[in-house]
Amino acid sequence: MFRNEQNFRIQLVVAVVVAGFAWYFPLSDAERILVLLLIMLIFILELVNSAIERFTDILKPRMHQHVRVVKDIMAGTVLIASVGAMILGLMIFAPHIIELFSK
Repeated sequence: MFRNEQNFRIQLVVAVVVAGFAWYFPLSDAERILVLLLIMLIFILELVNSAIERFTDILKPRMHQHVRVVKDIMAGTVLIASVGAMILGLMIFAPHIIELFSK
């Protein structure tokens, strides 16, 4: 998975950075748990997306309209979850980052 999927590699790097922030900043336990759950959600959705892409490639040729629609839906699912996770992450980390730079 790590070698074949560029998006997974990018998400892994971002997850490591975000996890570092979660332990650097004085977050509550609930905030840390939410950050961890969001990271896990994105990884799970990306793995499901990859599995469905591989499965549809086996069943139908890549250019079949239904295959394209399924792949687009799964990519959209990962995108929506990633944007939602980013918004929640900004809500959690923004006050701490602002405080860090206002000193």
